[in-house]
Amino acid sequence: MQAVKVGYFSWIVARALCSGRIHRPQLVQISSSLGAVDTSVTQTRFCHKTASTPNDSTTVIRVPLHMQKRVETLKQTRGKNKINTIRAGKLLIQSRNPDLNQSAGYIPGKFEQPRLCSKGWKHHKSFGDYFTINNTKSVAPCVTANHEEEAEQKTVTFNKLHICKELVQALDSVDIKHPTTVQLQTVPKIMKGHNILCAAETGSGKTLSYLLPIVHRLQGDKESQMYSSGSHKIHALVLVPSRELAEQVTSVCRTLCEPFGMQVKNVGGGRGVGHIKMVFKRNNPDILVATPGALVKALHRRCLDLSELSFFVVDEADTLFDPSFSGMLESILSHTNIAHNPNQTRGPGHRAQLLVVGATFPGGVGEVLSKVTDHSSIVVIKSKMLHFLMPHVKQTFLKVKGADKILELHQAMKMLQQEKGGGAVLVFCNKSATVNWLGYGLDEMGVRNARLQGEMPAPVRAGIFHSFQKGVVDVLICTDIASRGLDTSGVRLVVNYDFPESHTDYIHRAGRVGRAGGMENGEVLSFVTHPWDVEQVQKLETAARRRASLPGMESNIREPKPKVAETDTGVERLTEVN
Repeated sequence: MQAVKVGYFSWIVARALCSGRIHRPQLVQISSSLGAVDTSVTQTRFCHKTASTPNDSTTVIRVPLHMQKRVETLKQTRGKNKINTIRAGKLLIQSRNPDLNQSAGYIPGKFEQPRLCSKGWKHHKSFGDYFTINNTKSVAPCVTANHEEEAEQKTVTFNKLHICKELVQALDSVDIKHPTTVQLQTVPKIMKGHNILCAAETGSGKTLSYLLPIVHRLQGDKESQMYSSGSHKIHALVLVPSRELAEQVTSVCRTLCEPFGMQVKNVGGGRGVGHIKMVFKRNNPDILVATPGALVKALHRRCLDLSELSFFVVDEADTLFDPSFSGMLESILSHTNIAHNPNQTRGPGHRAQLLVVGATFPGGVGEVLSKVTDHSSIVVIKSKMLHFLMPHVKQTFLKVKGADKILELHQAMKMLQQEKGGGAVLVFCNKSATVNWLGYGLDEMGVRNARLQGEMPAPVRAGIFHSFQKGVVDVLICTDIASRGLDTSGVRLVVNYDFPESHTDYIHRAGRVGRAGGMENGEVLSFVTHPWDVEQVQKLETAARRRASLPGMESNIREPKPKVAETDTGVERLTEVN
């Protein structure tokens, strides 16, 4: 009976210890009339809880020694592999989270994965986050490559390009005295008769790089009486994608041609066939600036003759070689006779010299050009900063809700007015409907603005961008038709209200600021709303951190792939013959 009592009390003590009622070793004394049994029961025998003091209920977990050593090893390894991206000097990437900042003097390794500020931007809690890509240079790379060349660049004038004095004086009248790097490389090649493909960053002076040698050459041919006095055929054709760009190029060309009495005309779409016939009713101009649609209509109605063409310029090539324009471009090229070598550009029966100009290399340029000329005859002039983010423009990315974008835009314009004394603002949208809606919203806020989008009739569009350039209106809301080639030297802030759909569009939009001879300290502000916008931003941020070109951009002219045609006798491989 005594043994049963002892066993029962032992079971009660064990339950009390394991349930936490007893938190320290105790001496349990069991007394009975039959005798006393002293039993020492410790906590560690029945459960794994212990304490140093009666009032302390902290749980102590015993960690094995081998696991402690493993933890210490991992701590040491993590400390060694942690790379500090912050160094003395200016910051390249400045984030809301200081741990994600990156100094301008640091470049990630080839196999190192950069830590992105926009990594978690697809999460709904990331709204309000932002980061900035600061400008690391004060001037555009096209003006001077580095500080050592800056003194030499200022001493170079247009006289070094061996163009006529009248052209130099015309440039002086508009305060253009020093050529850019692109102009120094392009003008001599064109004057030697080469077919040129010039790809350089926006705002680098590409328009003058082809207009100067064209006007110089036509004036020389006119003085040598190469063209008969009764000849009224077009000698130079400049093809551009939009009416606004056609008007701008025409204005520059007339300034250069005024001392020589050469005639310049432009023809654009949206005005009907009657307007096109009126342009060519009298005499054909020496230089014609046209859009593809209007020119195709004029060729089909035989309003002009391109048999004596000396120069054929394709400006903004990345747009004109796009599938939406490539069909018309091929039709226009079929009416021309492009030279295969410089010797064919001179003398009687000469052929046209081909000049392809753009801020990006179009993907289908090789396939189209192979039908009219030889790839070996094309001299490629490519800028070092082609397809790179501009190092002299500050670019900010803000994760914001769609409903808050108009408020953020209004705040950005107020800060521009207060901190920098104002300036022209260019706001880009992806759709024409957004342009109209945003314009009405800013009107209600008391912000005077102009709107420009492709669905406007031609008479309404005419003069809108010109008034913005003259400073009549400080805010222009537009689609991508205003992002290609237009001179926006007075713009200080570009806002991507809708984030661009491709890297090419981003390069052209951001290129509206920081242009040669334009406003200094230009900035780009981009609103990021949708998950597909975040993917584009992450690629841009990665390229900025690695100092690399943007992914997916063409960097050279590719030979066309041979075509395969089926015949009655089987499959025959055909190659395109020039």
